Amino acid sequence: MIKWENIVLHTRQTLFETMKIIDETSLQFAVVVDEDNHLLGTVTDGDIRRGILRGEGLEVPINLIMNSNPFSAKYGLKTNTYKQLMKSKNLKQLPIVNDQNQVVDILFIDHLQTPTNKNQVILMLGGLGKRLRPLTNDIPKPMLKVGNKPIVESIIEGFKQYGYTNFIFSVNYKKEVIQDYFQNGNIMGISIDYIEEKKRMGTAGALSLLENRPTEPFFVMNGDLLTQVNFDQLMQFHQEQNAVATMCVREYEYQVPYGVIETDGVELISIKEKPINRSFVNAGIYVLSPEVFEYIPVDTFFDMPSLFEALINQGKKTSVFPIHEYWLDIGRVDDFNRANEQYKGLVE
Repeated sequence: MIKWENIVLHTRQTLFETMKIIDETSLQFAVVVDEDNHLLGTVTDGDIRRGILRGEGLEVPINLIMNSNPFSAKYGLKTNTYKQLMKSKNLKQLPIVNDQNQVVDILFIDHLQTPTNKNQVILMLGGLGKRLRPLTNDIPKPMLKVGNKPIVESIIEGFKQYGYTNFIFSVNYKKEVIQDYFQNGNIMGISIDYIEEKKRMGTAGALSLLENRPTEPFFVMNGDLLTQVNFDQLMQFHQEQNAVATMCVREYEYQVPYGVIETDGVELISIKEKPINRSFVNAGIYVLSPEVFEYIPVDTFFDMPSLFEALINQGKKTSVFPIHEYWLDIGRVDDFNRANEQYKGLVE
């Protein structure tokens, strides 16, 4: 078990240093103290991602990102008291302080009780994989092997490490290859149900085929992705935002190969030589609350961007979760070859 002292930061430390500590410890949390160990603030993975979305640079001091009004509890209470306090406040972490407000411990709800993650994971595995032919002539794209296992098996293992074991596979092209390999999931210690798209339904439209709809927030993920994202952090972020739908996004940058001219009428204002443009793009991973089913048409092609647009138009809260971890969309042969070069050491 990681010592709580390893996630104590000082205000002089940067966003980049904090992000590295949170990722390496996998505790999703850190506390910020002064030189005398007095509690000044807390930092969650969500705080970091919100800072990135605001455009904060990686070298900004962490006091610009932290929650400067953190919740804490006094030292010396009974364990059950702490547990009840954390449940009532919906806290996963709790700094413990002495009478001088100095940090003496940090409690984690997962260490006080057995974690259970019943949230369902719906994987979209029905694509034709046309851009990957001839590799997909005989097998569906999610069953292509990166390293020594199919892409979708690596996805499953990514969820399993955070306790998510209830899966639904949406299948179509070469579905028997997937069903024969995974069957009901027992071989991997998970449960798998299947829905079949008789026609192209789109990432959101396929959800209308569910007979037993999830009653808790659930994941939807494309089956051609490899990522090291922390799915616990993603689910926690979604719930903290009180969002109906959360879309994972990835920063994408491209360089214009020419000098870009800014004008005012016929007057030349400035010249930017080969500027780099940065945008957030859809990363193909989502968390949705059950309410979304009210906005998904039946037996109709409906993609996920259309669902988000419908929710936005209805005034429903949607959020974005920036991914800074490893992420690769295997859409073309070049992507597949790059995945085998980059990811092999991570999945074996």
